[in-house]
Amino acid sequence: MESESESGAAADTPPLETLSFHGDEEIIEVVELDPGPPDPADDLAQEMEDVDFEEEEEEEEGNEEGWVLEPQEGVVSSMEGPDDSEVTFALHSASVFCVSLDPKTNTLAVTGGEDDKAFVWRLSDGELLFECAGHKDSVTCAGFSHDSTLVATGDMSGLLKVWQVDTKEEVWSFEAGDLEWMEWHPRAPVLLAGTADGNTWMWKVPNGDCKTFQGPNCPATCGRVLPDGKRAVVGYEDGTIRIWDLKQGNPIHVLKGTEGHQGPLTCVAANQDGSLILTGSVDCQAKLVSATTGKVVGVFRPETVASQPNLGEGEESESNSVESLGFCSVMPLAAVGYLDGTLAIYDLSTQTLRHQCQHQSGIVQLLWEAGTAVVYTCSLDGVVRLWDARTGRLLTDYRGHTAEILDFALSKDASLVVTTSGDHKAKVFCVQRPDR
Repeated sequence: MESESESGAAADTPPLETLSFHGDEEIIEVVELDPGPPDPADDLAQEMEDVDFEEEEEEEEGNEEGWVLEPQEGVVSSMEGPDDSEVTFALHSASVFCVSLDPKTNTLAVTGGEDDKAFVWRLSDGELLFECAGHKDSVTCAGFSHDSTLVATGDMSGLLKVWQVDTKEEVWSFEAGDLEWMEWHPRAPVLLAGTADGNTWMWKVPNGDCKTFQGPNCPATCGRVLPDGKRAVVGYEDGTIRIWDLKQGNPIHVLKGTEGHQGPLTCVAANQDGSLILTGSVDCQAKLVSATTGKVVGVFRPETVASQPNLGEGEESESNSVESLGFCSVMPLAAVGYLDGTLAIYDLSTQTLRHQCQHQSGIVQLLWEAGTAVVYTCSLDGVVRLWDARTGRLLTDYRGHTAEILDFALSKDASLVVTTSGDHKAKVFCVQRPDR
C-alpha cells in the first residue's frame, strides 16, 4: 500500500549468484543510487530448493485489528458535502479496510473489506474485473505481485489466497495464524505475512515452498522487505524489532529493551538504499535505525507529548500513537503521522523537527510522492491532504467520503489517489496541482 518508486541496490550488494532474493522495495530514498540490473525471478526457485517446509499450529488468539477505527462522534455529519472524486466503487457492503494498485500499469485496484469480500476492479470507470471469493472473515490485506500477474488477499483469520489476474483463477491458498500484515517481495513471486503467534511466513507462489521466521510469543504486528530483497524488518507487540536474513532464516539484529519500543509497533519503513529504517509504536516514538549495525541512531517524538512519562510494559497511550511514517525520496526528510492529527516533518541530517502540520482528526496513513517533497495524508475526517514538506504548507485537499478513510494508495505518477473508507466505498481522485 505504499507508493511506487524506483530504487537502487545497496553499494555493497554481493554478486547476484550469492543472493537469496533480489529486488527493489516500494520505499522512497534519502540518497539516490544507480539502479542495479534486474534479477531473473528464476534464480529464486534455485535458491529456495533447501527451504524448510513447516506446518505451524496456530492456537493462540490474535488481538483485534486496532487500526479499524470507528468514526468520531459528530464527524459523519460534518463530512457530508462536495464529492471531489472521479470514480466511486460501491460493491462493498461494509467498511473497506485496504487498497493496493497494480504496480505495472496502475490501472487496476484490489480492495478488501469487513464484508469478507475482496474485489479487483478498474480505476478508470470502477468496473469489476472479478471477486476474490472464499473468505470467511474481514479482508484486511490485499496486494499485487511485483509484475502485476498475481493478486493476494488475506483475512483476519489467516486465510490467504492468490489469484492469477489474467485468468481470474485462484492458484494458491494457505491458512496461517490470525493475520497481522502481508506483503509481496518486490522482485519475485514470493509472499510474506506476519501472524498473531509471532511467526513471519514466506511462501514461493504458487508452488507453496515455505519458510517461517519465529519471533517472540506475541503478534508480529508489522513488517517490510528491505530494498536488497535479502532482509526483512519485523516489529512485534512486545516492542521488539528484528531484522531477518530471508535466506538463512535467522535474525541479523534484535532490538529490545531501551533499543526497542515501550509498546506494540504499528509501522515500519525503509529508505531506498535500505541503510535506514524507521519504526513507529503506540509509545509515540519513531526510531531511526541503522540496518547495517542494528543500532538506534535517532529518536523522534512529537513536541505535544514530549513531557508524557514513559509507558510501562503493556501500557498504551490513550491519546496518541505513531500511525504511519516514511522517507522522502529527494531530501533528507522523514514524515511521521500521529493519531492526534499531527504530521511531523523531521530533518534527518540534524534530527530536528522541521514542520508540524495539524489535522483536525487522527492520521491513518501517509505516503510520499516519488521524486518530490510532497507528502499525502489520509485521516479520520475522511479527507486526503497534500503537504509541501519544505514549507509545511497545505497544498490542497480532496473530499468525498462520509466516514473515516482507512487506507489509500498513490499511483506512480501521482496523478491518482485511491481511498477506502468506513462509508463502504472506495474512491478515485484525480490529483491536479498548479506546481506541476
